[in-house]
Amino acid sequence: MILHSPRSNNVNMNKPIPLHQLPQTTIFRAGNVFVLFGELFGRGYANGLVNEARQAGMHIVGITVGRRDANNALRPLNDEELAAAEQNLGGKIINIPLMAGFDMDSPAGEQTPTDLLSSLTLKSWTEDKLDWAHIEKCQQIGIARFTSSLAQVMASLDGMIPQGSNVFFAHTMAGGIPKAKVFLAIANRVYKGRGERYMSSQTLLDSDLGKLILKNFDEVSANTFEHLINASASIRARVEAGGGQVRYSAYGYHGTEILIGEDYAWQTYTNYTQGMAKMRLERIAEAAWSNGIKATVYNCPEIRTNSSDIFAGVELPLIPLLNALKKENGGAWAEAQWQACRALLADGVTLENVLQKVLDFQTSDVMRPFRNFVAWPMPNSQPQADLTIGTSDEVQKLHRDSKALITDLLSALVIEATGPLMFRESSAPTGPVLWLNHDIIARQLNLLHP
Repeated sequence: MILHSPRSNNVNMNKPIPLHQLPQTTIFRAGNVFVLFGELFGRGYANGLVNEARQAGMHIVGITVGRRDANNALRPLNDEELAAAEQNLGGKIINIPLMAGFDMDSPAGEQTPTDLLSSLTLKSWTEDKLDWAHIEKCQQIGIARFTSSLAQVMASLDGMIPQGSNVFFAHTMAGGIPKAKVFLAIANRVYKGRGERYMSSQTLLDSDLGKLILKNFDEVSANTFEHLINASASIRARVEAGGGQVRYSAYGYHGTEILIGEDYAWQTYTNYTQGMAKMRLERIAEAAWSNGIKATVYNCPEIRTNSSDIFAGVELPLIPLLNALKKENGGAWAEAQWQACRALLADGVTLENVLQKVLDFQTSDVMRPFRNFVAWPMPNSQPQADLTIGTSDEVQKLHRDSKALITDLLSALVIEATGPLMFRESSAPTGPVLWLNHDIIARQLNLLHP
């Protein structure tokens, strides 16, 4: 295990460590191997990195979390599912289920943690207690299942990596919310509730339900990175002995520096419940780095994805990227993005008005205390939730079509930029934890579109 190695000396987690220089070179070339450690979906960060691997001519290998049968037992993909997944990936998928987390695991014939949650109600959940001894057994079973399957995946992968090849492992696993009906209602209030529907995120985290969710977040979003690094040790040793190099990347989130007025300043979405797991992910990268393993967590900006859409307001920091495009010497292409965003707004609404609304939100007396990096992730508050969710709702209503938003366009641009930034920086990474802030995102985009 590598998690308990000392924190690397070049990391000061009292402030973000931004990537300042645009990486220009890459060690990865045609015939090298790119391993996507997570499934590829239609709208998310992994697409940018996979696109870079394709353009470099690398052999792309993926894994699957598997699917569940009628009895909730994990199974591999069937022929039709496998063919569709491999076509989407543009590579070979090792068809051994690697479902992370333990919410659906249990000793034979006993209840899973998800089963335990079925007795919780909206009236009682804050006081309901869970059987932690039983949950610990379920957790150990889930870990054993995952690591056993991972060993099989690595044995298959080893035969797919030629001597002399460089290897890029891209960790993309995240999430871990148990499928419990009671949580769906709670989540809607914590992340989308304002006024009388507001609910404190701290109330959730203080409950047994919240503590279970945090444990599962750790297993899915963070510990899988450690398992990947450990399980690939023999591959890493063989590749390096043959003159090749191995790199690891993971997607983090820990707030982003955006333009607030004339200066870049750190801000974040509140309450980001997965924040503790993302910090654990950072510590895993630091520990690997201290052992000579080039593993880097890239803390990426806020974007809209299928999973992030539950967080009303998480998309607001995207909008000032338009200002960053101009500040970082953007030309005709940057102006074209402004025009494309203008075209999405309702008649009589100016883009400048939208930008001002977001600036007012960021500089408000309500939000300023939440720009506290050391205290991250902070719990929400009634005034903060009201302002964040309200501003998000107001901005959405300024569009012609609620299904064609400025933040959709800007999300795609951020994904386009993070792909080459992560791919090239990982060739000679400058540290185990790096922030991709709006300045470097804008500079990368302007470089791609001179």
